Amino acid sequence: MKALVVYSSKTGNTRMIAEAIYEILDTDKEIYPVEVAPEPDDYDFIAVGFWVNRGQPDYRAKTYMEKIKNKKVGIFGTLSAYPTSKHARLALASARKMLNGNEILAEFICQGKLDPAVLERMPKDKTHEMNSYRKKMFEEAQKHPNETDCLYAQAAFKDAVAELLSE
Repeated sequence: MKALVVYSSKTGNTRMIAEAIYEILDTDKEIYPVEVAPEPDDYDFIAVGFWVNRGQPDYRAKTYMEKIKNKKVGIFGTLSAYPTSKHARLALASARKMLNGNEILAEFICQGKLDPAVLERMPKDKTHEMNSYRKKMFEEAQKHPNETDCLYAQAAFKDAVAELLSE
């Protein structure tokens, strides 16, 4: 089996999770940032990672996802919101929809540090007004991803890949 890990990362959050997933793939494997990733055709399993932008995978990740056809895939993402939030659920649902026609074997999403430029724009953005809930959430996001998040990502992908290898 030949595996590919592709990720889009603006602040390093998604790259950290991609590297953790890559570590546990016990097969012929490659890892690339999305900007230089090879075409997906020659791979049996593709783990594709994104940072959440406006409730969905970022543009570069979406563009790569559109190239993936009839594959076994795993998706992972990072966002500043809580991973149990509606925002996180909608982002994963959006990624699933983009990968329609592929078999999704694993999913993972966790918090990640917020891009400082986005935080600066927040007070001007009436849709995302800063309040005590958001402030607390963004403070928590600054602690992520961490070692525990990496372990959870590995666990989410390990069983799926082991099952593939046993086929």
